[in-house]
Amino acid sequence: MFTRLREDVRSIFDRDPAARTFWEVLTCYPGLHAIWIHAVSHWFWTHGLRWFGRLTSHVGRLLTGIEIHPGAAIGRRVFIDHGMGVVIGETAQVGDDVTLYHGVTLGGTTWAKGKRHPTLGNGVVVGAGAKILGPILVGAGAKIGSNAVVVKDVPEAATVVGVPGRLVEEGAAHEQARFAAYAVVKDQDDPYAVAIQTLVQHARELEAKVAVLNERLERLEPQTLKGSDEAQKTDHLRAVK
Repeated sequence: MFTRLREDVRSIFDRDPAARTFWEVLTCYPGLHAIWIHAVSHWFWTHGLRWFGRLTSHVGRLLTGIEIHPGAAIGRRVFIDHGMGVVIGETAQVGDDVTLYHGVTLGGTTWAKGKRHPTLGNGVVVGAGAKILGPILVGAGAKIGSNAVVVKDVPEAATVVGVPGRLVEEGAAHEQARFAAYAVVKDQDDPYAVAIQTLVQHARELEAKVAVLNERLERLEPQTLKGSDEAQKTDHLRAVK
């Protein structure tokens, strides 16, 4: 128990530069409290005391603003930063060293029984406000951008952004030291946004070329009209003769 406690606190120091002292982390981090309360509620749940599990979970939500169903499986060193509004469903599975920011939902898309919530691999980072829905798999080391809505499997070490979620980077090398605080890599562009920008730029280039052609046509038009008038006069003189 104390080993897990030390692991959890150490993982917060590793991932939150605002953490200053052991006592501060121990007493002032609701994400940490939510994980510990869930450990108790999950024990009740798995030992057939499901009402006690739900009650413990409910108390945890009141105290922390984080709702974790007692049936959810949570790995080691999971860090919920800020935490307010996080919802983790009954059949969700969260791997080791996962980081979740505030407003994250690991939810279902059906009322049917059985596996209906996502599975997160080890080392996944989920940005603030992101929604991961359905019995999908988010591969180890993947990053989910802030406010993304993910409804399909995500490969390992990939980055997903947008609504609906789409791949920005796939199969990137693991870099533990390079921690993206809100699951957004610096200078990482959305491929759809890049495509739209490219089309806009192409349209501007075409407009510039058309403008040049129009200008040349306007310059040529007086000469064409003048040549046409002279030709008509010549034809008229020939007809008179």
